[in-house]
Amino acid sequence: MSSSTAPSASTARIGRPLAAWAAWDWGSAAFNHIVTTFVFTVYLTGSVAADEATGSSALATAISVSGILVALVAPVYGQRSDAAGAESGRQRRLGWLTAVIIACTALMALIAPAPSYLWWGLLLLGVGTFAYELAQVEYNAMIYRLAPPGRTGRVSGIGWAAGYVGGIVLLLICFVLFLADSPVVAFEGEGMAVRVVVIVAAVWFAVSTIPVLRMRFPFPPPPGDTEAAVGWAASYKLLFRRLARLYRDDRHLLGFLVSSAIYRDGLTAVFTFGGVLAAGTFGLSPGDVIIFAIVANVVSALGAVLGGWLDDRIGPKIVIMVCLAALVVTAGGMLFASGPTAFWIGGTFLSLFVGPAQACSRSYLARIVPPGREGELFGLYATTGRAVSFLAPAMFALFIAIFGAQRWGILGIGLVLVLGLATLIPVRAVPGNAAAGQAAVRT
Repeated sequence: MSSSTAPSASTARIGRPLAAWAAWDWGSAAFNHIVTTFVFTVYLTGSVAADEATGSSALATAISVSGILVALVAPVYGQRSDAAGAESGRQRRLGWLTAVIIACTALMALIAPAPSYLWWGLLLLGVGTFAYELAQVEYNAMIYRLAPPGRTGRVSGIGWAAGYVGGIVLLLICFVLFLADSPVVAFEGEGMAVRVVVIVAAVWFAVSTIPVLRMRFPFPPPPGDTEAAVGWAASYKLLFRRLARLYRDDRHLLGFLVSSAIYRDGLTAVFTFGGVLAAGTFGLSPGDVIIFAIVANVVSALGAVLGGWLDDRIGPKIVIMVCLAALVVTAGGMLFASGPTAFWIGGTFLSLFVGPAQACSRSYLARIVPPGREGELFGLYATTGRAVSFLAPAMFALFIAIFGAQRWGILGIGLVLVLGLATLIPVRAVPGNAAAGQAAVRT
């Protein structure tokens, strides 16, 4: 009797904290969708910079510098976060980092459409991106105090889905009110609509962050990492020792970090270059591209929830491998397709499999991390992802240069996904903490 009631009791126990935790993902869509993807970066390169080529080059430089800083700082930051212990306040640290992101987002309203403002806008973008990546370390590590045994995948999937849905809702609100050809609220002056939208995004993120800062975790924290309670310089020495130890003692965990870095870069590229391909290769109008972006996020959100559910039943590795294989097959079909209808069909299938692969990657790592080292290894998770973030864009550009047509960039992204899948196959999950649950051993 007790065994049959335990799952429902655990579900009831985590319901409210899970909603509060996922609210941060919902709110973070303000930064991901408004600032870095659809609105502010487009404004920087198209209206603030002297020309699009100069703006694009400067934007790439700013993002690269921010990525290098994340790669250098994230693992040691996560390591020190573990040493501080969950009881001393992952919520507090998440709150301070989120405050930095919100402040940077709000200050973007000061960026006028003139070249002299470009580097100020890029500075705000770079600092916000850096803070966001560190905040992700704290946020991801909280999953251990939210997920009962066997439910890690579902919890991760709900968080990812909340982020997708939050982006859809906010993008729709901003588009209808301020950014459409005939908006509900019109502003005089170039760029004023975008400058208002970033303020809306900052408020959206601030309000959505309140629940996670006030919630109480349903499960106790893992023990703190006392070995990491050292200064910053000594933290880097400890990091290198632990990487060497990881290579010696747990190559499967190290292998997953490397493999996931590769295929996550491919997953990011699916969305990054999807709009470019939609307009340039398949002939979608700008309005249709925005509509497709909304539909793609809806489908990805549903896929993330479904993937989380499957994760807890058959294990995350199987779900990730099936998704990567499906993405490769779909991309191969789109390589030789043409026309808007083909893109809508192929792009929707791609979106369906991106969400589960992303959600299950976080869950997979959560299942195999040794207790007390959550922040450190999620820091490494962020670092490895940043370390190869050039790979898919480089392959995309390389194959366009070789074959002379934009559509061949699809082949470059597909090869990155194939490489990620190939390096994932030999990885074997060895549960590293008590919350790993029964699903981990199935992979």
